[in-house]
Amino acid sequence: MNYSNLLLSSLLTVGLYTSAHAQENLTEESAASSEDVTSPQTQHSRPHLQIIKDLKGIKVKDLKINANAAQPDTVKDPLQSLNRPIYSFNDMLDRHVLRPVAVEYREKTPEDVRGSYRQFRKNLGEPWNAVNQLIQGRPGRAAKTLGRFTINTLTTLGLADPASRLGLPPEEESFGVTLGYYGVPSGPFLMLPFFGPSTLRDGVGLAVDAQARPQKYIMDDQDGLYWSTNLLQAVDTRAQYLDLDQTIQGDQYAMIRDLYLQRKAFQIAEKKGDSADVSFIDDDESEDVPEDNTDKTEK
Repeated sequence: MNYSNLLLSSLLTVGLYTSAHAQENLTEESAASSEDVTSPQTQHSRPHLQIIKDLKGIKVKDLKINANAAQPDTVKDPLQSLNRPIYSFNDMLDRHVLRPVAVEYREKTPEDVRGSYRQFRKNLGEPWNAVNQLIQGRPGRAAKTLGRFTINTLTTLGLADPASRLGLPPEEESFGVTLGYYGVPSGPFLMLPFFGPSTLRDGVGLAVDAQARPQKYIMDDQDGLYWSTNLLQAVDTRAQYLDLDQTIQGDQYAMIRDLYLQRKAFQIAEKKGDSADVSFIDDDESEDVPEDNTDKTEK
C-alpha cells in the first residue's frame, strides 16, 4: 500500500469527522424527507443537509440530554484531558486544509453533480444497511432496504432515489448502532485523531463498517483510486456543512460530545421503538421538524 496516499487521505479527512461527521451522525434522520421537494438546493443536499435549516433554529437550551449525555464529565468523558487536544488538532487541520478545499469544491461543482455523487455513494451502502437490520432482527426493514437498492440501481444506477417516492425511505445503519441495539454499553467518549467523536463501542463498529465498504473490494489493489474516492467523500461531506460552521458557539468540544452521545442514544432507541423516551429536541420548539415513525419498530 502507498502510505503517502494513506497519510494524505487521513489529513484531508480529519475535518470531516470533527465538524461534519459529528453533525451528520447527530442529525441525519431528524428531518428526513423524500427527494421530490421543490427547492433544488434542498433536493441535492439530501439526506443529511436538509437538517441545516432546522439545526440553525435549535437553541442549546432546547436540547434534551439523555442520561448518558447528562452524566458528569468524569463519568462520560474520563479521557477528556486526552480528547480535547485531539479535538484541537482535528479542528486545526479542518480550518487550514479541508475547509478551504470544500469551499472551492462547492463553488466549482454543480449541485446536480454533487447530489448525484452523494446518492451513488449512499446507494453502495444499502446492502450493509440491510445486513445490520437483519442482525437487529428486523427482516421487514431489511427487505425494504434491499428493495431500495434494487430499484435505485436498476433505474438510475444509484444516482437518484426514486425508491423514496415509491414509499421506501432510507434508514442508515452502522455496526456500532447494532451493538447498542443489543445493549452493549457505549464505554467512555473518545475523540479519535482524523475520525472525530466516537465511543469505545462505536470505535469497534467503525472498524467493522470500514471492512464492509464495497469500495474496499471493488478497488482491491488500486490504492490510488481507493484513496482518491475517500478524499472526494471527505471533501463532499465537508462541503455540505459549510453553512453550519457558525452554528456551534461556546465550548464546541463539549457540545459536539454531548450531541454525539445524545444522537447515538436516540438512534438506538428509535430502532427499538423507544424514541419517545429519548427526545432529541424539545417538542415545543421543533414543530417544523417532521417526525417519521415509519418502520421504527418493524420486525
